[in-house]
Amino acid sequence: MIDSHCHLDRLELGEVSLSDALDQARSVGVKHFLCIGVNLESALDPISVAEQHSDISASVGVHPLYHTDQLPDPDRIRTLADHPKVVALGETGLDYFKQDNDPSIQQAAFEMHLQLSAELALPTIVHTRGAVDDTLSILRNHSNTGQVGVLHCFTESWDMAQAALDMGWYISISGIVTFRNADALRDVARRVPDDRLLIETDSPWLAPVPYRGKSNQPKYLPAVLECVAQQRQTSADSLATLTSGNFARLFPKAEI
Repeated sequence: MIDSHCHLDRLELGEVSLSDALDQARSVGVKHFLCIGVNLESALDPISVAEQHSDISASVGVHPLYHTDQLPDPDRIRTLADHPKVVALGETGLDYFKQDNDPSIQQAAFEMHLQLSAELALPTIVHTRGAVDDTLSILRNHSNTGQVGVLHCFTESWDMAQAALDMGWYISISGIVTFRNADALRDVARRVPDDRLLIETDSPWLAPVPYRGKSNQPKYLPAVLECVAQQRQTSADSLATLTSGNFARLFPKAEI
């Protein structure tokens, strides 16, 4: 398995070390981790974690809820993205659910990340919540670049998933798929084509059942895998192979 989206620099570990947490995940079959950046102030943290472990890659970008009233510095992103451990830009995107800043800043920053993605030939990790129309509109504006990425921790409708898939994007499923009220997401998990599906923990948030309420960790990824495999009527081993292959294809810079 590959945890395609986790925040290893933000795990709530208590007295357990990060090395121990990673070993626990490895012991249940997680073979690679993509540690996600959320702002430029702490951008070196995911990169530092990745530098210390051969099975960890990193991304660099600014989450929509971390924006100020100014756009992120594109030159800073370019510099960080040149690091050999950085395999993607993001997470970026739109979040209108908890919006407390000007949506135009989110939109402009999202556009900038996608422009840089095309310039640097790196995939983009997209966060979208409560912003279906604007997210798809911006993705369409950049659909001629030949550079795509993944809509991570997907929670929207199949119609949105299909629209993104039609533009070449991937869909990543998190532990939310195990929640009792996630029937619509389970439907999406069943319908995403084999070659466009990823799985993730988004740890330390959104721990899957039966760990819900705990701080999430990559070692809980098998619960996501097994739920999605059940929905798709396939084996967990087959799905692990499939999603790992998809990850390697989408993030070719990652050393897997």
